[in-house]
Parts: sequence; C-alpha cells; structure tokens
Amino acid sequence: MNSNGSTGLTRRGLLRAFAATAITAAPTYSNAFGFLRGSGDIRRLQMYSGRTGESIDTVYWIDGEYIPEALAEVSRFMRDWRNDKVIGVDTRALDIWAASHRLMDADAPYMMLSGYRSPETNAMLRSRSRGVARNSLHMKGQAADLRMQNRSVSQMARAAAACKAGGVGKYSRSNFVHMDCGPVRVWGG
Repeated sequence: MNSNGSTGLTRRGLLRAFAATAITAAPTYSNAFGFLRGSGDIRRLQMYSGRTGESIDTVYWIDGEYIPEALAEVSRFMRDWRNDKVIGVDTRALDIWAASHRLMDADAPYMMLSGYRSPETNAMLRSRSRGVARNSLHMKGQAADLRMQNRSVSQMARAAAACKAGGVGKYSRSNFVHMDCGPVRVWGG
C-alpha cells in the first residue's frame, strides 16, 4: 500500500488488469516476431504440461517491458520435471512461441512436451535416442517441444518458420514441433 494516500493505479496496472480481454482483439500479422518486438501491446503465453498437469496463461510483456514476476512464473513452469531444476527461459524464445501462437490465431494453449532440460536429463535422453543434441538449446532455456490440440504439426511449423527468428524442427511422426531462439534453420518432416 502506498503511504502517500494514492490508489496506486498506474497505466501499467490498468493494462495488466485488462490484458486478458485485450489480447483476443489483437490482429494477426504475417511477420509476427517483428510485430511483437516493436509493438506497444502485450505478449501472452498459454501452455499446459502433460507431464505435470500444470497450466500457465500469463502476460509476460506489457508496455515495452518484460514483467519479472511473469518471467519467473514461466521459468518455473518450464522447469525440468524430472528433477525440478529451473533456469531462466530466454525471452527471445518466449517471443517466438507467442508470435507463432498469434499467427495461428489459436484459442487453445500449447501442450509443452519438453522445456528446460538439465544437463543430466539431456545426457540420459541422449543415451536413449540419436535425436537428442549434445548441446541442446533446451539446456539453455532457449527451446521447447510443443504440440497443439487444434493445429497440425505442419501449421505450427509454418507459423514458427514465418517468424524467421530461430530453429524449427517438425516431428510429424511424434506429433510435435521444436521451436528455439538459436540460428534460423528448419528441419524434419
């Protein structure tokens, strides 16, 4: 509570209060990453984890600034569920996920299959599969493997690739898309 007797209402506070309704009216743009990076609106992340049963629906950027509390919430949500280790998620990756979601004009949240992976988890997964990178961007909080209930792998991959802002791996047989904020590249089928 403020000691000066003011109500504490600020432009940022008002924007936060109305963020959930404002996002539904936001237009879809073909170059969403650039739109998100330079806009004065909000950025929102909607995900659930089939591994933990947790959900997140948070506005993490508003009025030109990232919201530290929301970033901490996202990082905790994206933790390595096998050992509960947390790392700060790269905001560039968040922006790619949000921009791709907005491009698809989707109401459904992403289902996160894999977010942050500790080095121990990555080593264990590498011992079981040739498809796990030794220096995976998952270990840096820069990647996620995602699927969406009402969008195909091809639709998700096209939206992510349209951002021209990172790596997009299409895993049709496993029904997920890898999105990261590393070098721009596309792979898979």
